[in-house]
Amino acid sequence: MLAVERHRLIIEELHRQGAVRVRELTELLDVSEMTIRRDLDALASAGVLDKVHGGATRRGMLATDEPGFEAKSEQQLREKEAIARQAAKLVEPGQSIGLTAGTTTWRLAHHVAHVPDLTVVTNSIKVANVFHREPQPGVTVILTGGVRTPSDALVGPVAVDAIRALHLDVLFMGAHGVTEDAGLTTPNMVEAEANRALVEAASRRVAVADHTKWGIRGLSRFARLGELDVFVTDAGLDPEGQARIAEHVDKVLVAPVRG
Repeated sequence: MLAVERHRLIIEELHRQGAVRVRELTELLDVSEMTIRRDLDALASAGVLDKVHGGATRRGMLATDEPGFEAKSEQQLREKEAIARQAAKLVEPGQSIGLTAGTTTWRLAHHVAHVPDLTVVTNSIKVANVFHREPQPGVTVILTGGVRTPSDALVGPVAVDAIRALHLDVLFMGAHGVTEDAGLTTPNMVEAEANRALVEAASRRVAVADHTKWGIRGLSRFARLGELDVFVTDAGLDPEGQARIAEHVDKVLVAPVRG
């Protein structure tokens, strides 16, 4: 395949996903990582994209860019489903659990909706709707109030005050981006504040993030890697990324992706 054709396909992936990973491009284009890195260097020099650790993002994507829920729900579907299945094994009957807003936690909600005697605290209307559609005896859902964001999170003082009055056995949280230095981040400052309140309310903290989130840095941090007890991701995250997370988190679970 000629370089110009590879560049065209890389640009198409960037427009479709907003970000690309070196490992994924090597499989898609059937070339070496060195070739892909040279292609990304060339496209970065041409002003087409911005290089980040392990891949690249579309030029002009800002730390404050916040895709809507529907747009994000169409991305990495198999990976998110695999992560949700793996994370659901950490939920036990009778627990009080927290679920932040996000498409991966939304998938997780489907897998734990039938666990008996749960108390679920969430600032996501989408997550709450999963439990309300199939109500189970003994399952209590507490939906915080607040102002709605593009990612369907309820945020602001009302949400934060409600969360601070509660205690959670375990919190499951998604993220817009994850880096070793910044930890878990989001483009929305007030969403970060609500997520931070959930982190502080939880005895155990679990991140659920697919491999495309690694190397992405949002505007606001809400949790450092060292504050996590478990990090659940998919096999698309390269061994180096897994190892770097494992330096800070006690347990890293890599979910097998079906198909």
